Amino acid sequence: QVQLVESGGGLVQAGGSLRLSCVASGRTFSIYDMAWFRQPPGKEREFVARIIWSGGGIYGADSVKGRFTISADSAKNTVYLQMNNLKPEDTAVYYCAKRAGGTWAAADMDLWGKGTLVTVSS
Repeated sequence: QVQLVESGGGLVQAGGSLRLSCVASGRTFSIYDMAWFRQPPGKEREFVARIIWSGGGIYGADSVKGRFTISADSAKNTVYLQMNNLKPEDTAVYYCAKRAGGTWAAADMDLWGKGTLVTVSS
């Protein structure tokens, strides 16, 4: 069946970088249906970034704009999240997800990966 699998998380010091990957298996998804979310310890899952529908750029949460970039490789059915200048506040389990419809809130996603943990130390 269709699955999303994240990878690339790990331990990194503040100011460092990580690149997360999400591979879709079983079916090819449009990059415009994909987004990254994260869930910090003790907090609710929150939107991080998505490729905008027009394909002309990306949209990211205010907390990550200028630091995180989302991209995709359609041939590999993979979406990426390049995270630069990481802060301790970025510590979270990061998830990729596919939107079912409606808004880009977590509740409107119909397919989730199992997540990859990013821990930023300082």
